[in-house]
Amino acid sequence: MTLHEGMMFERTWTVTEAEAADRHGNPFVHVLTTPVVIEWMEEAATAGVQSHLSDGQGTVGSAIMMRHLAPTPIGLVVKVVARLTQIDGRRLTFRIEAFDKVEKIAECEHRRVIVELARFHNKAARKAERARNS
Repeated sequence: MTLHEGMMFERTWTVTEAEAADRHGNPFVHVLTTPVVIEWMEEAATAGVQSHLSDGQGTVGSAIMMRHLAPTPIGLVVKVVARLTQIDGRRLTFRIEAFDKVEKIAECEHRRVIVELARFHNKAARKAERARNS
């Protein structure tokens, strides 16, 4: 694993009609919806660290504390910047900010945990089996 505190990861997206709040259950609000901003923030952190993990490892989200600060109209580009602020064993903490062309639109603290993927998927499969049998 080659992760270190201070690493920065950046991704960009263009807001389309599919990401509008009115397409996600919030009628008459035709701007980028908060759940998509959260998804993009999590994706920036996830994609950023993945290539720095050992084979067979991945990360899963464990917490996100987000503030959506400003609306973003359809058609604008959103840049998400994730900074790895703390590594505590398998626990990773990120400070993430999102910007459109005009201003910062969101900020969050996000926590992820490094997992062994085979073990993680086996645990999920056992749970699914218990659910089917109950």
